[in-house]
Amino acid sequence: MRRLNLPLNPLRAFAIASRHKTFTAAARELGVSQVAISRQIAILENYLNVSLFERGTRSAKLTEVGRAFGLEISGLFDELESCTRRIINQETQSTVNLRVYPTFAHHWLMPRLADFTERYPDIRVRFDTRVEPLDFRGTHLDVAVQLGSGSWRDARSRKMFDEEVDVVCSQRYLDKAGPIRAPEDLAECDLLHARYRRRAWEFWAETLKVDISRHRQMEFDTSLLTFSAAEQGFGMAIGQLGLLQDSIRDGRLVCPINRPIPTGAAFYVVWPTATSVNVKTRRFIDWLLEQVGEAPEFFKAGEGAQATLAAPRRTKSTSGLPNL
Repeated sequence: MRRLNLPLNPLRAFAIASRHKTFTAAARELGVSQVAISRQIAILENYLNVSLFERGTRSAKLTEVGRAFGLEISGLFDELESCTRRIINQETQSTVNLRVYPTFAHHWLMPRLADFTERYPDIRVRFDTRVEPLDFRGTHLDVAVQLGSGSWRDARSRKMFDEEVDVVCSQRYLDKAGPIRAPEDLAECDLLHARYRRRAWEFWAETLKVDISRHRQMEFDTSLLTFSAAEQGFGMAIGQLGLLQDSIRDGRLVCPINRPIPTGAAFYVVWPTATSVNVKTRRFIDWLLEQVGEAPEFFKAGEGAQATLAAPRRTKSTSGLPNL
């Protein structure tokens, strides 16, 4: 049987209008104008080729066909809404909604996440990788990992590790451009920039009192692309050492100058204070803290499986850089 292309918005508008028996009350429930309700019902009447309401000068009255049709479909929309709410509630109960930078997710979190899913197979982590100021109000976020000073509105936070940066590149590029042992040796090198972290090279140069104004430069939209370009041998990048531990350990990146510099910022796990923290989110926060050797926030140490990874080196620092 050929299926009908049902006009769902007009059907919903009519179902609510038939329940209230007035356009005004239906408009109030849907948050639209009375004219909009009338227009939607007119679309449905044209589709069905029947009159559902008799319109007067100042009022509208259900026809017999409209009354019968309204009784049939209003319950269907109630049932559809109940099913949708049930799915949303089930999804919410089993999912941690996480705001995280793409670079942090790719380089630091993803290599470790299998450990969390093995311990808690019923909990899923949904990534929100938008890069914008963190505000839990009006969002479905449960937790976030952010780079900053530890202060966010209506939120609590725990430090994971300080941010340190250093020059990184592939061994292949170093063999071609070297020897490079000091900042001054970068004069003939290609410098890779992330568009939103362009100050990273400036910060490094100012700290070590090096002039990089005449160096060849290549720009990418994000740190994720910049670090990938460094691994592929395109040039030198300012790497966030805490995120690139695996790449450095596995030899995909090297630190030819080996002058780590603290930026003054740190990575924090952050959660809202306006709502209670559910069990699944507490488990995830404690797991994140465990990965960097920190004490748990919510559960006693030893509750659940153990898997501790080495924490990045901690240093005191003085000035922050954005992260993308």
